[in-house]
Amino acid sequence: MIFGHVKCGEGEKALELVQQMQLDSMQPDPVTFVGILNACASVAALEEGRRVHEQIIQSGFESDTLVGSSLVDIHVKCRSMEDAWRTFNKIPSWNGVTWNAMSFGHVKCGQGEKALELFQMQQEGVQPDPVTFVGVLNACASAVTLEEGRHAHEQIIQSGFESDSFVGSSLVNMYAKCGSIEDPRSVFNKMPSRNAVSWNAMLAGFAMHGHGNKALDQFEWMCQEGVEPDDITFISLLSACSHAGLVDEGMCYYDSMSKIYMVSAKLEHYACMTDLLGRAGHLEEAEKIIKEIPCKPNAVV
Repeated sequence: MIFGHVKCGEGEKALELVQQMQLDSMQPDPVTFVGILNACASVAALEEGRRVHEQIIQSGFESDTLVGSSLVDIHVKCRSMEDAWRTFNKIPSWNGVTWNAMSFGHVKCGQGEKALELFQMQQEGVQPDPVTFVGVLNACASAVTLEEGRHAHEQIIQSGFESDSFVGSSLVNMYAKCGSIEDPRSVFNKMPSRNAVSWNAMLAGFAMHGHGNKALDQFEWMCQEGVEPDDITFISLLSACSHAGLVDEGMCYYDSMSKIYMVSAKLEHYACMTDLLGRAGHLEEAEKIIKEIPCKPNAVV
């Protein structure tokens, strides 16, 4: 029941169930603690997680690999990397999941260099999997280290993971963020199957480098291939229009987003439209867009 609520995104209900379990004098085992920590991680309840950690120590389960990995995961998701490292160093044997959690945590905290150092350490004992390489590529993108990214690409080819759609999408993203546009196009064209993540990564690359018309062509190709655009797609598309000064095209895509593709506008879309109109000198229209925002505008807007 606890894992079921967590899986359905109902972390609060899972924690209520834990309280009920304790009232019924049921002693949690390692699997229970993994479920409780997953519930805490899903709602970013760090203080609750720390209380659970104390119970785990009292129960003698801190050295359990799965429990330790879940403790690392909650600290990572709550951006408490010092606590994550303390827990990580106490685990007697690390598995790939634990290493990957630490790597993604450093990337999430904007510490790409530390994530790459962790990858070098990991290779000494644990074989990297596709998730590991996604984390490494995200770290390279975060730290803007193209040579490290190329080295990771070579390892991916040697490991046979180049055909994995998420690894491929991360390669496209890494090359684009490191300033290359031909490399991501080459990776994209070699991918045996492409999902929305792959297309979005390529669109974001064109937008980042100011290739507005190429981004629009990519979007049309995406639709022809039968891939449904999502909210991320339109953020990249509107951003591309903004940087290339394609005002009419941007307005057209903004209107079609909800009317044709049934994608609801989020704060990021309003920010893109404000930027698009503001850059083109259409300040009254930009102000009108801001007034349409259903929530409080952020600093970007």
